[in-house]
Amino acid sequence: MNKIETGLGINRRYLHDEVVDRMRDLIRSGELEPRARVNESELTERFGISRTPLREAIKILATEGLLELLPNRGARVASLSQSEIEEMIEVIAGLEATAADLACRIITDAEIDGICRDHDAMVAAWKAGDEALYFALNRAIHEAIMRASRNATLAGIYESLSGRIQRSRYAVHQTAQQWEQSVSQHEQMITLLRARDGEALARLMRVHIRARTPVIAENFGTSDREAVPAA
Repeated sequence: MNKIETGLGINRRYLHDEVVDRMRDLIRSGELEPRARVNESELTERFGISRTPLREAIKILATEGLLELLPNRGARVASLSQSEIEEMIEVIAGLEATAADLACRIITDAEIDGICRDHDAMVAAWKAGDEALYFALNRAIHEAIMRASRNATLAGIYESLSGRIQRSRYAVHQTAQQWEQSVSQHEQMITLLRARDGEALARLMRVHIRARTPVIAENFGTSDREAVPAA
C-alpha cells in the first residue's frame, strides 16, 4: 500500500470514529484490496495514532465483515466468494426496490431535480468515456433514491451491506452495450420518479441491479474455497 497523507493526524476528540471511517474508506475504495494484510505500523504512522485505537478499529471493522482477524497474525481485508457476492446483490436489489417504492410516495420535486442533475452529468461522463466519474454519479443517484425513502432502518441495512461490495459494484468494466443499457435504465428511473410510479420503479430497480451480477461475481469474487479465512 502506498503511503498517502502520512503525518496528517486525527483530531483526538473524534479519534475512535475517524479511525474506523478512514479505514472503511480505504477498504471500500479498493486502496486496501481483498486479502491484503493490514500493516499496523504503516497505518499508525499515516494516521498519527498509537496502535491501541487502530486495533480497536480493526475489531469493529471485523464485526462489519470488512476485515478478517487472523489468529496471532493481525488482520486482512475480507474477500467474498462469487456465491456470496451474488447473494448480497440480490438482497441489495430488494432493498433498493423497496426504497424506490417508498421514495415515490414522498420524494420532493427538488430532490428529483437534484437526481436529474446528477443523471445529466452521468450521461455526459458516459459520452466522454469517463468511467470513474460515471460510476461516482451512478452511485450518487442510487444513494439519493435511498435517502428519499425516509426510512432510516432500510438505509442502515443498505449502507452496511452495500459498503462490502461498493468497489466491485461501481468499478467493474462494462461493455459498450451494457453501458448503454445502464444509461437507458437510469433515464427510465427519472421518468418513473417524475410519475411517482413506485411499483414500476421497484421492478426496474431489481432488473437494473441484477443485470451485472454475473460479471461482478466473476471479476471480484473468489472461489468458495479461497474465500475461507486462513486458520
